[in-house]
Amino acid sequence: MFASCHCAPRGRRTMKMIHFRSSSIKSLNQEMKCTIRLLDDSEVSCHIQRETKGQFLIEYICNYYSLLEKDYFGIRYVDPEKQRHWLEPNKSIFKQMKSHPPYTMCFRVKFYPHEPLKIKEELTRYLLYLQIKRDIFHGRLLCSFSDAAYLGACIVQAEFGDYYPDEHPENYISEFEIFPKQSQKLEREIMEIHNNELRGQSPAIAEFNLLLKAHTLETYGVDPHPCKDSRGATAFLGFTAAGFVVFPGK
Repeated sequence: MFASCHCAPRGRRTMKMIHFRSSSIKSLNQEMKCTIRLLDDSEVSCHIQRETKGQFLIEYICNYYSLLEKDYFGIRYVDPEKQRHWLEPNKSIFKQMKSHPPYTMCFRVKFYPHEPLKIKEELTRYLLYLQIKRDIFHGRLLCSFSDAAYLGACIVQAEFGDYYPDEHPENYISEFEIFPKQSQKLEREIMEIHNNELRGQSPAIAEFNLLLKAHTLETYGVDPHPCKDSRGATAFLGFTAAGFVVFPGK
């Protein structure tokens, strides 16, 4: 009697172990949803498996766009500690992610072209324009007041076209968020350039002029990371074509 009572619970434990292992094996083939946010803030979704590598998602988005100049772009994700990472193409997506599915990632410019004139495809230029516009809005592209006004005017021309008094209210610039901090003085200067210097430019020309100006700026293509300088003051460390550069915190 003692033996039969002892065997019953052992049998139940064995059955539970088999059920757990079976569930794990089944999950190997389970599909996981990925949502990729594009540069215009629209989203594209697909499903992946545990073994799917990062290159699949890069190719998926490039095919979605019919994008030929692929080497400038990558996919970025944010881990639970709010740190940003580039998705590595030759590694499993599942193993790179530090959170549970469904996953959300962003399609972004990873390598900024040193000379925009060498970009061959209009689509590539447009996507780079969208990235620069994001960099300006999030304060990553630092520049002088005059350069900021010109960049802002290029964006307004690309988005709105020529200025017409009967179509644009007096404060139309203030309704369009271009910079993280947008003073009335800057808005007036943007309006002045938009009204007088950029009239007649097509969206593609205005976007290209923005790229020509942006690529001359010191923080073009820089992904700043907070750090401390030698005096302990807040600064930002960025990697540029010339190497690592430290920018003041302000």
